[in-house]
Amino acid sequence: MERHPDAAVDPAAWPDSIPAVTQLLTEGLELPAGVTFLVGANGAGKSTIVEAVAEVLGVHPEGGSSAHRAGADRGRGADRSGLAARLRAVRSPGRRGSAFFLRAETAHRFYTYLEDAGHDGEGPPPVHPLHRLSHGEGFGEVLLRSRWVREASVLLLDEPESALSFENQLLLGASLAQLAGQGRQVLCATHSPLLTALPGAHVLQLDERGATAVEWEELDLVREWRFFLDAPQRYWRHLP
Repeated sequence: MERHPDAAVDPAAWPDSIPAVTQLLTEGLELPAGVTFLVGANGAGKSTIVEAVAEVLGVHPEGGSSAHRAGADRGRGADRSGLAARLRAVRSPGRRGSAFFLRAETAHRFYTYLEDAGHDGEGPPPVHPLHRLSHGEGFGEVLLRSRWVREASVLLLDEPESALSFENQLLLGASLAQLAGQGRQVLCATHSPLLTALPGAHVLQLDERGATAVEWEELDLVREWRFFLDAPQRYWRHLP
């Protein structure tokens, strides 16, 4: 991903004021083959960047596929940050294919769109099977078993762990490893120390320095979880 040559950068205005976004606009973002995780505190720019990448690749910001009407036929949607309009994708020779984007916070709106997209207009639309599942079950069904994920060349995820149990996070990690082995690219914003431990994954920590490649053991989120799990009361006793 790189900035359009004629696109402006304003470090004093959001989202350019986020260090990781400033870095993306000035230096670009190279996504290697395999799995790339973006980690960092709330407000570090993880979701903003993943959403912008999705829109550049032709996917609706609420989720879907660039090759499926549940994504493409809704149009690009609102570029809420204005970031996508200033970026362009630079692909390796011969790299083409669809992208699929799933974000936890808009998953049920995506399921509703699937209902509407498959409705012939006669009578009330049928309830999509994904709505009959729990949030975590529906999310897992899409991530682990759907053809959209299996067929996508690029998979984009925004905090998938928020809907998944420990066991299903492990299953998701195994699925991502399998996709990477097939030559797919994955970009995932996450707070999960479990997912970021995936062997061979590229991990970028987003903070006041921008986006920096960091080994798993050195990630802030890994250290914080280790400290907490070692002595939870050390944290609780300082709460008001």
